[in-house]
Amino acid sequence: MGMISGAVGTFANIDPRVEEYVCAKLGLKPAGVTTQIIQRDRHAEFINTLALIGSSLDKFATELRHLQRTEVLETEEPFAKGQKGSSAMPHKKNPIISERISGLARLLRGHAVTAMENVALWHERDISHSSAERVILPDSTILLDYMLDKFTFVMKNLVVHRENMLKNLEETRGLVFSQRVLLSLIEKGVLRETAYAWVQRNALKAWEEKCSFKQLIQADEEIGAYLTPAEIADLFDYTYHLKHVEYIFQRIGL
Repeated sequence: MGMISGAVGTFANIDPRVEEYVCAKLGLKPAGVTTQIIQRDRHAEFINTLALIGSSLDKFATELRHLQRTEVLETEEPFAKGQKGSSAMPHKKNPIISERISGLARLLRGHAVTAMENVALWHERDISHSSAERVILPDSTILLDYMLDKFTFVMKNLVVHRENMLKNLEETRGLVFSQRVLLSLIEKGVLRETAYAWVQRNALKAWEEKCSFKQLIQADEEIGAYLTPAEIADLFDYTYHLKHVEYIFQRIGL
């Protein structure tokens, strides 16, 4: 958007054709209504968009930070030879880039608040916004560019521990398959409330007594009256949950 409409936006001393000509030359669209300035809701929308992108990066980075915890350890940030993880504890590999991204996302969200504050101006034309914009506009664009660059580096070099992913899944003793058992019983004609009670009692027992959920389901006579051993075994197949992964990647162009 562009404007050359005079000190208060009324074209009192300049012909509107000048604005149209200059904006066309610059590839801009004349703003419909202006005062001394273009209204700052446009700038606020832009900064908020940057903050939203930064918040998505924060979401991804927070997940990676969790996945790098010692007790989870399903993924790790790249760690260069000779890199220090902790000044006090040499054994640590801290997810420093992800932590940095989360911190900078907070700064972007703070700039978004400032941009929103800049929308309301005295008599719709004071320049109290100007001093803040000199900071938040370059800061926000540079920050997001840096965050995108760093997160791209992390993802391209991410260390993935598949064996730990499977290990963590198996820590549930098969409870991740409870929904499949429930739905299969419903498909066989069992009332949902009844099927839920059957599955839940076995799930709670598996968790509390630290035993196999699958074996409990196989030994349950009421469930066995509807599901064969082969059908039960098929319900505990991890690949079932991955059958549409490629479709999801294709849908988003990956």
